[in-house]
Amino acid sequence: MSTQAHSNNNRMVLLLVAGIPVTMLLAASWLWWFVVRGDLDLVGLLGTANRGQLVQPPRPLHEAPLRDEDGLAISLSDLEPRWALLVAWPGPVCDVKCERLLYLTRQIHTAMGKEYKRIRRLLVSPGGGAGMTLSLPALSDGGTLPGSVPELLDRDHRGLRDLRLERASFDALFPEQREASDTWYLVDPRGWIMMSYDDGVSYKDVIADLKFLLKNSSE
Repeated sequence: MSTQAHSNNNRMVLLLVAGIPVTMLLAASWLWWFVVRGDLDLVGLLGTANRGQLVQPPRPLHEAPLRDEDGLAISLSDLEPRWALLVAWPGPVCDVKCERLLYLTRQIHTAMGKEYKRIRRLLVSPGGGAGMTLSLPALSDGGTLPGSVPELLDRDHRGLRDLRLERASFDALFPEQREASDTWYLVDPRGWIMMSYDDGVSYKDVIADLKFLLKNSSE
């Protein structure tokens, strides 16, 4: 091969190498233009890694007028930032579904192992645990039935925050509860309700979601 031909080949290689970033930039700009215009549903096209149902837009639990077990005003913004497994119960009776969700979220929390301390559990209802009656034939873990909801929470759900939320705010934040009381929620460390789960999502899939989120979160 002549010196001139060799030189020409080198120029071609350099041009190709230099042109790759430019081509990628132009392609990305073209793709983004179509996404912004709404002509391309990129999320729908690529799919999402989560197994739960994304809450869109996320709902601001941190702005809700919550009250604790003693009736004192409390804000999630005042607490240490953690992911939260939230059971939202709409009625005055904690029945089989209610107890099962409490049990399920407890088991998921425990199964997170070394990440346990990065997660909290919440029960939110219009009357709080003290305002509910307990109606169960048995417990999910086969244990002895307690006499009341507060006794159940104190005995079997240590660390769970029992919070009250007036009905109008409850209905606005948890509209799914009007039709599907087996739905529960995942709240991010800043207090946004960002995902919901129901009986159609397996225990293992929820744990996979949590591990993915915790791995990619600094909080």
